[in-house]
Amino acid sequence: MINEKLPKIWHGGDYNPEQWDSQEIWDEDVRMFKLAGIDVATLNVFSWALNQPDEETYNFDWLDEKINRLYENGIYTCLATSTAAHPAWMAKKYPDVLRVDFYGRKRKFGSRHNSCPNSPTYREYSEKIAEKLAERYKDHPAVLIWHVANEYGGYCYCDNCQTAFQNWLSDKYGTLEKLNKAWNTGFWGHTFYEWDEIVPPNMLSEERENNESDFQGISLDYRRFQSDSLLDCYKLEYNAIRKHTPNTPITTNLMGTYPMLDYFKWAKEMDVVSWDNYPAIDTPFSYTAMTHDLMRGLKSGQPFMLMEQTPSQQNWQPYNSLKRPGVMRLWSYQAIGRGADTILYFQLRRSVGACEKYHGAVIEHVGHENTRVFNEVAQIGKEFNQLGDTLLDARVNAKVAIVFDWENRWAVELSSGPSVSLDYVNEVHKYYDALYKLNVQVDMIGVEEDLSQYDVVIAPVLYMVKEGYAAKVESFVENGGTFLTTFFSGIVNETDIVTLGGYPGELRNVLGIWAEGIDALHPDETNQIVLNDARGQMNGSYSCNLLFDLIHTEGAEAVAEYGSDFYKGMPVLTVNQFGKGKAWYVASSPDADFLVDFLQTVCEEAGVEPLLAVPEGVETTERVKDGQTYLFVLNHNNEEAAIELRDSAYKELLSNEQVSGTVGLEAKGVLILAKA
Repeated sequence: MINEKLPKIWHGGDYNPEQWDSQEIWDEDVRMFKLAGIDVATLNVFSWALNQPDEETYNFDWLDEKINRLYENGIYTCLATSTAAHPAWMAKKYPDVLRVDFYGRKRKFGSRHNSCPNSPTYREYSEKIAEKLAERYKDHPAVLIWHVANEYGGYCYCDNCQTAFQNWLSDKYGTLEKLNKAWNTGFWGHTFYEWDEIVPPNMLSEERENNESDFQGISLDYRRFQSDSLLDCYKLEYNAIRKHTPNTPITTNLMGTYPMLDYFKWAKEMDVVSWDNYPAIDTPFSYTAMTHDLMRGLKSGQPFMLMEQTPSQQNWQPYNSLKRPGVMRLWSYQAIGRGADTILYFQLRRSVGACEKYHGAVIEHVGHENTRVFNEVAQIGKEFNQLGDTLLDARVNAKVAIVFDWENRWAVELSSGPSVSLDYVNEVHKYYDALYKLNVQVDMIGVEEDLSQYDVVIAPVLYMVKEGYAAKVESFVENGGTFLTTFFSGIVNETDIVTLGGYPGELRNVLGIWAEGIDALHPDETNQIVLNDARGQMNGSYSCNLLFDLIHTEGAEAVAEYGSDFYKGMPVLTVNQFGKGKAWYVASSPDADFLVDFLQTVCEEAGVEPLLAVPEGVETTERVKDGQTYLFVLNHNNEEAAIELRDSAYKELLSNEQVSGTVGLEAKGVLILAKA
């Protein structure tokens, strides 16, 4: 478990007592936290200016009082390092801390996430304050976990970053000859003769808005560099804390599918993954489920922390809808079912000013407990106390994996063609959504993950094939696995240089095909996937759009063909027997009906079964601990659903009742079923 001091699902969230100067309010907070079953408060996230009012002075007396007061009332602390926004005096005295934006403009003091990751000043003072906090609170019994900074993100293009980028490149490539070859700088006369000739790619040099770049190799490396630079800042604070607290876990809060950082690389430096979940009212339930699975996958299935979710509404979306009755509870159990061992909120008390005053909270502006939201929080708190440590450290056992790779995503987004409408995350989600509808458990994995534990591995739009990955796929399939990839795969290597000899490059051998070209049409224009023969759940014709690979088989079987255009009759779906396994290729972007039927066929052929047969709009997921399975059944519908239980009897953990046969699950209701 995350920390044995609190052996249950943690329940709490961000608390900012420094925003009020009222003992009465602080007393009310504690009273209401206890009513709601709040047992963890995240403190000190944005308090750097309060902690360090000038260069030499540190003041933690206020923090002592808050941590102690909460602990005396049974509430533990998730202690942040306060470095997510630098103080005004620092920006005034040391302007190197201020970022330069994508347009080449020097920032002034303001907002947050406003520090240059390669500023010597920022690095020095953030490391110092992290160490002073660790020295002070290393033995405090209230501190369960350390929270470094907050929601790292954003790039900088200043002179410090330029110099650091040049050094990063020198370390990576060793010589300019290797760099010039990797970036193909013979194009447009871009050959570099000195390291200091290289500048950051932004609006003043290689890039334009919307990820348009003239030199993908340069832009790709700059994203890697900025992700590494911010990670270095995290590691400075991590190491400063670790010197004094060798056993207390350390984390920072990630943001799901956030595009700017390579979270698989970041997760290696985190003791536990934590993330902030903020779906909109119209976000597909399967997208949120996919993101939970992705966060769980960052550390090979280790349970994660839900660090933030709103109890009611966001403040920053175009339309900040309230969560409907029951939804917060439902979504909380969705997170737990997919690997979360904490449910924390932003925020515990609603702010009175600035941009987050309309962001929801456990304690609303009305200031008392007689609200629907507070009562829902209290119900969840009661249930978590009832569950105790039953679910802690339970794992998800999936036999199907979907590959997600940030560097591949960057390369796809930076690609100059073939279609502005190609969205890597959307294509990944389409495949996930089909499996979600089929109630098939999925792991979201990185390219370093061991494939042998899976029966089916799906890698949508695997545009970039990294060194050794094709051989890894071949070994997986040869030993009996089923591999599936799609159009626009196997095109380039890690430096965005095309693999010659026909697409899909290094994957050509295992797939048994080669492609001569890629047609790109407006998303409204469609072609057809016409089955040669009925196979499994697939029958007849389906629609496809976006991109259309013109492929030829060289050993693979053409399962379906295009139905129209000049490539009518050419293969659009192929399967290749390779050793004991098989490799599928989907040459276009299919409609949802095809993906459900196709993936049901793939899973059936691979012996992968759904968790439970349930009505549409009902989600299933399963965690396993000490040989005991816990099946979560979540009704996202606005009406009751009838659930047919396959086995004779279960114990339902929230009601503590025995259930069997047909069970009525209320709208937005939750079942957690353990086999009796």
